Amino acid sequence: MNFQNELNARFANDDTSPLKNKDRKQFQALPFFEWNKAYVVIASVRLTPDAPLFKMETTTNRNPLYQQYAVATFLLNGQKQTLKIYQSQDSKFSFDYKDYLFLPFKDLTNGEETYEGGRYLDVFISNIINGEILLDFNRAYNPYCAYNHNYSCPIPPVENHLNTKIEAGVKKGFIQKD
Repeated sequence: MNFQNELNARFANDDTSPLKNKDRKQFQALPFFEWNKAYVVIASVRLTPDAPLFKMETTTNRNPLYQQYAVATFLLNGQKQTLKIYQSQDSKFSFDYKDYLFLPFKDLTNGEETYEGGRYLDVFISNIINGEILLDFNRAYNPYCAYNHNYSCPIPPVENHLNTKIEAGVKKGFIQKD
């Protein structure tokens, strides 16, 4: 999988890794669930342009401004699910990130197979087509603070807590070299 290879390369690279130096030296790979097509879903998207700005809670005292951009609704594990998609106000005005949206979530794997603080999906405005977006939870990843407490990571809001398991994407921890 390209996503897995790219993420492992980023973690192994001295310039792009969130790992502490001692951990990076021991890093072999991230653990992933087996790719599963059941976790690739088409979500209907309702844009929410009038949603208020809010300060998103993080793992530190930093409270960046976000705005709910849309609500995504989809079927997963036989149940209707709803997740809110956000846009960082810092990213909104950045040339490099103006297309970038943020989908933090928690599910019933958190604290067991996956990082207890939740995981993220990157989504893009340009991928919303005719009121729909493809969400591939096989691309779910842990925030950097799962590996290094020096990072300040957004905490998924309560409305993005799913009452189902998302057995896809990155698991917690990392695989060390022998």
